[in-house]
Amino acid sequence: MAVRFLPSRVLCLVTTLILLVGVSHQCLCRAAEHSNIIYIMVDDLGYGDLGCYGQKVIQTPNLDQMAEQGIRFTDHYAGHTVCRPSRLVLWTGKHVGHTGLMGNRPRSLTGTETTVAKLLQQAGYATGGVGKWSLGNVDQPSEIDNPGHPNNNGFDDWFGYMNQSNAHNYYPPFLWKNDRQVPQPGNVLMDDPAARGRVSKERVTYSHDQLTEAALDFVRQHTSDPFLLHIHWTIPHANNEGGRVLKDGMEVPDYGIYADRDWPNPEKGFAAMITRMDADVGRLLSFLQELSIDQNTLVLFTSDNGPHHEGRHDDKFFDSNGPLTGQKRSMHDGGIRVPLIARWPGKIKPGTQSDLPSAFWDFLPTACDVAGIDAPADIDGISYLPTLLGNQSDQARHEYLYWGSLEGPTSIGIRRGNHKLVRYRKDRDGQPDWRLYDLTSDIAEEHDLAAKSPEIVNEILSLIKRDALPLDANSE
Repeated sequence: MAVRFLPSRVLCLVTTLILLVGVSHQCLCRAAEHSNIIYIMVDDLGYGDLGCYGQKVIQTPNLDQMAEQGIRFTDHYAGHTVCRPSRLVLWTGKHVGHTGLMGNRPRSLTGTETTVAKLLQQAGYATGGVGKWSLGNVDQPSEIDNPGHPNNNGFDDWFGYMNQSNAHNYYPPFLWKNDRQVPQPGNVLMDDPAARGRVSKERVTYSHDQLTEAALDFVRQHTSDPFLLHIHWTIPHANNEGGRVLKDGMEVPDYGIYADRDWPNPEKGFAAMITRMDADVGRLLSFLQELSIDQNTLVLFTSDNGPHHEGRHDDKFFDSNGPLTGQKRSMHDGGIRVPLIARWPGKIKPGTQSDLPSAFWDFLPTACDVAGIDAPADIDGISYLPTLLGNQSDQARHEYLYWGSLEGPTSIGIRRGNHKLVRYRKDRDGQPDWRLYDLTSDIAEEHDLAAKSPEIVNEILSLIKRDALPLDANSE
């Protein structure tokens, strides 16, 4: 067959088109690489505490609208049942079977770990965080060289709490701005008996408001840069670790729209904190629109674990775990299944919902995908970017999800497909007490199927043994 040669003008046109397509593809890749990421994590918010997840009393109009404008995950899980190990999972992309931290025990990062902030920092992102750190206690300015400091773990800027034990006092005497203490006007140390009750509401500085302003400032300063911003608000955790500045121990400056409700004060405060936080989510999203970076910014919202039952708050008062069983410190889904809402105008189809089983250790590879960089090979996470973008056929799935805990009566939790296996700490009839549930028909985990389906129990346990993960969590 004769070979036909294209005329030079046609060949030139074809070549030009190929080059333009290539340039266009490169531009699309660069646009993806330069997308901003804002990850909002709140403290002890339950699966059922938001209107878009079934809450009927507490008002969360901005988060409900965020879900309408983006995607709502129904089967997303925290890294652990309590905050410190849950955050370590988030930063490293490894579940607790590989981080080794299975309880709220003191643990500091060493500065050598690969974190999501380090990876994006190395990719040219400005990296910032506000709120609760927990993984490298710093009490004095002389301790800023602590390897667990956020600045030594990938964050260019951090404003908030360093020490875990101080993080739930909403009126601290100071917060940290990188390596310096920032006094909070009117607030006093509560280890001074003479200070108790003598500070008026009008004179104290509410930390949540300071954290929010710092977050907005970071966005304002980096409108021309790709950035990663972590907002780790301490709302709605009980103010039971840092003492109380006010006589009545209020965890929020005012009860807002709930002031006249015939509720116990702790419940007014709990609801007011959530609604205040919701308003600040609305402020942030509006600010992104005002700065014209809305469509180039992926915003995610979640909670570090299930709802708490502390500080005289009853997690059942507002049905905080919704249809789930358990609360903070439980391996049942009420302790670890949490909201996840993602919004990215122009990229995430509005009003979508996903039942993809996913967890905190998936954020690191997802962030890397958004930034256009490779995630480390030695992690447990799987990027859920395909699900965010509606490409279900490209979404890889976990063989199973795994948790181990030193907290509460349950020690191990494993989800494989729609089956959930929970180990209770005490043995039953001299044997490990494994209980099996089918989440498809029993989301509340009320009907133990272990005796009826021992083959499923054994199949799941064989995977854990294969991967050399602990089958109990009584010690670290």
